[in-house]
Amino acid sequence: MPQIQGCEAFHVAMPRGRRPESILVRVTGDDGVVGWGEVALMDRSDGPGAWADLTERMGPALIGLEWERPEDVSAAAELGGRGAAAAVDTACWDLWCRTRGLPLAHALGGTRTSLVTGARISPEPILDTVAERVNRAVGAGHTRVTVEVRPGWDIEPVRVVREAFPALAVVADAGHAYRETPEHLAALEALDGYGLLAIERPFPAGDLAAHARLQRRTGTAVGPAIGDLDTLEAAVALEAGRVLDLRIDLLGGLTAARGAHDRAYAAGWDIWCTGPGAFGIGQAATVALAAMPGVTLPSDVTDPAGGPVFVTPPVRSSGGVVGVPLTQPGLGHQVDEERIERLASRRMRLPV
Repeated sequence: MPQIQGCEAFHVAMPRGRRPESILVRVTGDDGVVGWGEVALMDRSDGPGAWADLTERMGPALIGLEWERPEDVSAAAELGGRGAAAAVDTACWDLWCRTRGLPLAHALGGTRTSLVTGARISPEPILDTVAERVNRAVGAGHTRVTVEVRPGWDIEPVRVVREAFPALAVVADAGHAYRETPEHLAALEALDGYGLLAIERPFPAGDLAAHARLQRRTGTAVGPAIGDLDTLEAAVALEAGRVLDLRIDLLGGLTAARGAHDRAYAAGWDIWCTGPGAFGIGQAATVALAAMPGVTLPSDVTDPAGGPVFVTPPVRSSGGVVGVPLTQPGLGHQVDEERIERLASRRMRLPV
């Protein structure tokens, strides 16, 4: 039976600009083929925990592990947090597909050859700046924008975007910032009047009952944050939403994300995918996931333009469209291993 012979982790940061950071994972099979995964460190406080998960628990558990399919590494991936587990799981899927000459999208059940893309607009202090950023996103071909809203910064930015772009698909991402107070509920119900595609994460994660009550009060689809299959099952049962932002990092890997896709698709939910990170590996995995038939909405799958390229070809959109690699195995991109090793501030290699 095949075994995993090696596991390496690299803590890397972009060499300039805002310096986003990720931990990249490389696993090696007994035939010398390698697979890659990525966990984006959204906050500096995420790094030590994810690094410890990989170097002290997950990595050692992978060495010598006998496996036939990527699902066989789930026990090792469950030894830490979901971000680190997602990197390990993705790397094993990439390795498994490269060994067999299979494109990752096909192995997951993907049917699309290309994807349409969306963009995210963070809160801005000036309304005109919001409209300008949305205009640039639309000009780049993106067919959906997600506007981040908060109490007191919600109705006006959405109104400005909707008046400027009447036909654009708009999502309001509330970042768990609202409560079921009369003031907050009035604002959320007012957003419902702007023809939004979805109101995402309005209430604290796990408060599915509040999401269900809002879904009954609004015609706009509600999108609760989903971090595991049990939560998704409960959300479906409670009718706590109708749309899912499918994220490999939140669900702990491609294996769980594929299961969440299947359940949401069967329930009639719409789906889009988001792939955080700046080094291309997480985005490439998200493109493969977004090729699945239930992903009906434009996805956030492109890596930042203008910076160093760590995968070839880069995961970039052209006119708002990203091609799904179907002629190369695994992620379908060549990883610049030399540049990653050179930039790594920390490195773990097993066996030593």
